[in-house]
Amino acid sequence: MTEQPGEFPYTRGISADPGVWTMGQYAGFGTAAETNARFKALLAQGLTGFSVALDLPTQMGLDSDNPRARGEVGKVGVAIDSLADIEVLMDGIELERITQVRTTANSIGYIWAALFEALAEKRGVDPNVFGMFIQNDVLKEYFARGTQIFPAPAGLTLSVDVIEHVARRIPRWVSLAMSGYHIRESGSSAVQEIAFTFANARAYLDAAIARGLTVDDVAPTLFTFLSSNMDFMPEVAKFRAARRVWARLMRDTYAAKDPRSEQLRIFVFTAGSSLTAQQPLNNVVRTSIEAMAAALGGVQTMHVCAFDEALGVPTESAATLALRTQQIVAFETGVTGLVDPLGGSYVLEALTDQLERDILDEMHRIEQKGGALACIESGYFATALSDSAYEQALAVDSGDKPVVGVNRFVTDPVSFEVFGIDPESERSQVRDVERVRASRDQAAVDRGLEEVREAATGGDNVVPACVNAVRAYATVGEIADVLRGVYGTWKPSGTF
Repeated sequence: MTEQPGEFPYTRGISADPGVWTMGQYAGFGTAAETNARFKALLAQGLTGFSVALDLPTQMGLDSDNPRARGEVGKVGVAIDSLADIEVLMDGIELERITQVRTTANSIGYIWAALFEALAEKRGVDPNVFGMFIQNDVLKEYFARGTQIFPAPAGLTLSVDVIEHVARRIPRWVSLAMSGYHIRESGSSAVQEIAFTFANARAYLDAAIARGLTVDDVAPTLFTFLSSNMDFMPEVAKFRAARRVWARLMRDTYAAKDPRSEQLRIFVFTAGSSLTAQQPLNNVVRTSIEAMAAALGGVQTMHVCAFDEALGVPTESAATLALRTQQIVAFETGVTGLVDPLGGSYVLEALTDQLERDILDEMHRIEQKGGALACIESGYFATALSDSAYEQALAVDSGDKPVVGVNRFVTDPVSFEVFGIDPESERSQVRDVERVRASRDQAAVDRGLEEVREAATGGDNVVPACVNAVRAYATVGEIADVLRGVYGTWKPSGTF
């Protein structure tokens, strides 16, 4: 092939220079203090960026002392109620030395942006000197993940508030991680993973442009978040096809002038859905294969799942082994000294071309149906995922898709250490949020929350008001409740 790495349409990579991707691990459980200790342990082992796993109450805009949060506080991620928790979470960690700080904040992306802007202010650090990576992709929540709070149009508005705020004030940050990972984990095909993700991205871009931003203001602040699955060669081809489709979309549809707008930056998780609770040590092999596919596909950031994630929150030793997997792939195989080493292979090029055609066909189908919002509200996305997931489950159940330890080479179960969350963590977190409420300046909190209400009611960007509110130690739940009063809440259609 004549195209070279670093050349449009970037099939072979966005840079001609080989190098090591950012190594990030997803971690978070219990209280901010417990998660801080886990982060420090991983940073000491060579971690260069990390993803903050948030518990479900935080993601849903509920404080830890809310009755609806009971039993879920700190369970699948760390509980974050206010700036006080962020201060503990990042205690002893220099923001300037971290390549990326990522998070699962989607329906609360605007609050997360405000929390870290306020933290930087307290530390006297310019927020542009560290790499904040806000997922902020609320649209996929409505059909692939489920932490949506507000009606979809309001959710879109709040996500675009973050995109606009970052583009105008903190362009170093990633304002949106266009998330195909959760779509794939919910059962999509590789084609749907990319097509649905890019359809959502178009909705964000169109809304941002309607506010007076240009594509070149916004696109360079975006990343895409994809899965790396066990279909080795098709996965390598998928990353290549995604870059090509994105580059042409930016140039031909959005008339981008800045080459950075055309260069799709990819963050990859190995596939959690490929992990098995049966014979869990086999998962080390699976994630190693998936990590190699991502490396050969030319991604910029990677997380490798721990082998015990099918059983629960990873133990520290399992999380360290997952990091070691990345390090072995990066430093012992020689892969980081090459760019697109499989390029030119007949099989890979044919797969890349076919995936590109299929992705474009599906994107066209979505546009004919009215775009991403229409496909969310009509149930098209949810139905497509349900159908695809059902087909995949049938293939495993029938044995047509071999899964070692599940439908092939089955053995008797073996017990493994499972990480447990201390029940005292929830009680401690509830006491902490009550202590914050008792010690803060309530008048300043009330003023901050009123600013948030006025911004939302008046159609203004809510992020600056949220910064003022969190600076006064308003909680995540209090800010979300104000916006529930303005926008209402999501009512599912029941369409599948």
